[in-house]
Amino acid sequence: MKQDDAHISWVEPPKLGLSGRMYLPLLAQGLTTTARHLFSQKVTTQFPEQRPEIGNPLIYRGVHRLNKDAGGRVKCVACFLCATACPAHCIDIIGTESPWDDREKYPESFTIDELRCIYCGMCEEACPVDAIELTSMFDLTGRSREEMIFDKEKLLSVYDQTKDAEPSRSQRAASEGATT
Repeated sequence: MKQDDAHISWVEPPKLGLSGRMYLPLLAQGLTTTARHLFSQKVTTQFPEQRPEIGNPLIYRGVHRLNKDAGGRVKCVACFLCATACPAHCIDIIGTESPWDDREKYPESFTIDELRCIYCGMCEEACPVDAIELTSMFDLTGRSREEMIFDKEKLLSVYDQTKDAEPSRSQRAASEGATT
């Protein structure tokens, strides 16, 4: 690159005035923001005693659950679409031949690593039979990494805990169709 090249236009940095060279205006701006927050109303929830309000629990993305069908069987047909769609690769499924006539496969093993999950909802969107859903349960804790790997039985137990408060998509669609 030559300094006398006609294709290069040199730009001079702007000249800063006194206020631009001093940091006092920026400091005053920061202190103003701090003072505004210092005297505003505090919003604190004492968590275990007071449960925070979730605006719309049907769109909140918390702990996963495996839904059951009307016969009490796991709804999953082991199509592996949720595991394929998962960007965090936290879902592992082992499918086997189904003993029922209405489907070819079902999951012999279904595990989700909740610590690895980014709760994006892609698994929920990819499932063709609405077998996997994210609930509004947010207080997920465990003492070890192994406790945070949810197997099929644990995912089905989450369904049993949340089925009354949060009906599955297919149940909501059926009830909305009955009311209209």
